Amino acid sequence: MISLRQRIVWASLLGSAALASSGAFAQAPAAPATAAAPPAAVAQADGATANKAQHKRMDPADRMQRMQEHRAKRLAALKEKLKLTSAQESAWTTFASASQPPAGARPARMDRAEFAKLTTPERLERMQARHAERSARFAKRAEATRTFYAALTPEQQKTFDAETVHAGMHGHRGHHGHGGPDGHNHSAAPAKS
Repeated sequence: MISLRQRIVWASLLGSAALASSGAFAQAPAAPATAAAPPAAVAQADGATANKAQHKRMDPADRMQRMQEHRAKRLAALKEKLKLTSAQESAWTTFASASQPPAGARPARMDRAEFAKLTTPERLERMQARHAERSARFAKRAEATRTFYAALTPEQQKTFDAETVHAGMHGHRGHHGHGGPDGHNHSAAPAKS
């Protein structure tokens, strides 16, 4: 059951998002990046923009294939560094399979126009259902990780900790400088006013 406080927070968040997306907030023009940032930062920003544009143009099936290949490489490298024994193989198999995304593509996002037609309580219900699905998948992965971790030797646990520290903090957003734990990129210097 959603408490009154949660309903108010969700409603205010939805209202803020609706105002922001409709352009109701006036935005000051951005300062030229070359005047305040060093050339290396500008080049990095241009590369990040080009990378985002490439991902938007890429076919979702191709993108999913690339992500699966990248995940398989990371898991293979981790397995090699852990130097698992034959007794640990079954725990590894369970861990690796739980680390994979669910079969098939990600659930399709709802069309913005369709989402806009819903009432606020209906939107909240949809968001809450998606959150519950993600939470259930995370709980499954977390339990498989704990079980696998318990099967490792103390030295292997140190290696596992060192190799997976960034995955736990950043998830997908932290990859290649797209953001930290809060989804924001903190690598660039703050803008001066």
